[in-house]
Amino acid sequence: MSQPLITLDFLDTPALPTPAVDAATHAHEPSGEVRVNPATRTGRQRKLYIESYGCQMNFSDSEIVSSILFEQGFDTTEELEGADLVLLNTCSIREKAEQTVRMRLKQINGHKRRNPGLLVGVLGCMAERLKSKFLEEEKLVDLVVGPDAYRDLPRLIAEVDGGQKAVNVLLSREETYADITPVRLNSNGVSAFISIMRGCDNMCSFCVVPFTRGRERSRDAHSVVQEARDLVAQGYKEVTLLGQNVDSYKWASEDGLESVNFAQLLERVALVSPELRVRFATSHPKDITDEVLYTMARHENICKYIHLPAQSGNSRILKLMNRTYDRPWYEERVLAIRRILGPDCAISTDMISGFCSETEEEHQDTLSLMDFVQYDMAYMFFYSERPGTLAARKLADDVPLEVKKRRLAEIIDRQQQHSALRNQRAVGQVHRVLVENFSKRSQEHLSGRNSQNQVIIFPKKHYQKGDYVDVLVHSSTASTLLGDAV
Repeated sequence: MSQPLITLDFLDTPALPTPAVDAATHAHEPSGEVRVNPATRTGRQRKLYIESYGCQMNFSDSEIVSSILFEQGFDTTEELEGADLVLLNTCSIREKAEQTVRMRLKQINGHKRRNPGLLVGVLGCMAERLKSKFLEEEKLVDLVVGPDAYRDLPRLIAEVDGGQKAVNVLLSREETYADITPVRLNSNGVSAFISIMRGCDNMCSFCVVPFTRGRERSRDAHSVVQEARDLVAQGYKEVTLLGQNVDSYKWASEDGLESVNFAQLLERVALVSPELRVRFATSHPKDITDEVLYTMARHENICKYIHLPAQSGNSRILKLMNRTYDRPWYEERVLAIRRILGPDCAISTDMISGFCSETEEEHQDTLSLMDFVQYDMAYMFFYSERPGTLAARKLADDVPLEVKKRRLAEIIDRQQQHSALRNQRAVGQVHRVLVENFSKRSQEHLSGRNSQNQVIIFPKKHYQKGDYVDVLVHSSTASTLLGDAV
């Protein structure tokens, strides 16, 4: 069953160009949907309702949680009013996301006053960071569960059933949930996420993810490939391999006889089926290797799209951000992508305006890097300080808000120009489109994406969801390509 979406204005979807939001970015690709789990109806007495906020990893985690609780006797529901347990899977990447969740919790508590038996819990990154506030000070929730403690949910729910508050936010060095088959809550039946690793070892000074998701650990490569095989058997046509930094994936067998890096894993998944498209998110500029790029070039079904967050175009600011690369390194990686994968490979990025001590000249360096790369799409933010990060402890947030916003507007304007240019390049070409759904505006048109992650709309005719269709693009808008099947 396809699920309803609640769309809130705090992050935008990967398929859309040039989203802008008002805070520091994060280490993994964001999404703008707040997703509500669809209903499963097997007649079980207890009903679970989940809302997922933030990045793709959170949506993937909600599928793991639903699988765990399904085994414990919970059906899912898409109606808050019919729920016995409400869970919000939260994002802590910036202040506005946290404010959104807190407001939602207050709304849900109003519902709880009319339904005293309702249990309310918070999962994910905010759970780890704000556990005492939620449980004790504001009394908004009954249980708080961090990203590495989802297996403990049955015990925690039992504690709450017994009249206690419950919390487990312990981070793990081993947990990958490799043996859990996710319930595909958020899927259109065509595309699915596969989590290949958890945590992050990159201590970017602006980012809270290492503190909320723990240290990096990679999932057993065989379990990743088997999940891809299972999805193909179920009729899925596309998978996205997820990790805070997929390029640093490194798994070794316990006997030491087998070792798999990201390029090798990517190839193994691509070889599952030539009809299975493979995407991945997110790459870190310091780690993406030529081996990964040559693997992408060898396999037509590995999509020619790379999210390569730059954050800034100035080397001094990159050093303050602790990104561990400078501008020349980043430019060399872009040139390698163009050399190995060709000029049509799409590149997207994250950019932060107004980071600590950024000067006007350094802001101009960001604009000039954008001119150098000509990104297909970008997530653009102005910097806002996140508690507990290195920047909050060591650096002064000294760029005035009005300057941050003005610089962000200039970044957005530049990206809109580049997105239009990149879209225009696609006009007059035939693109292979994987149909994902109807167009939002018309049931007579279908919507899908090409290898470069561009959205293409075309007349439905006899085609349907899950088909591969060759489409001749005849025009473009700011965010979409328009064409006809050929």
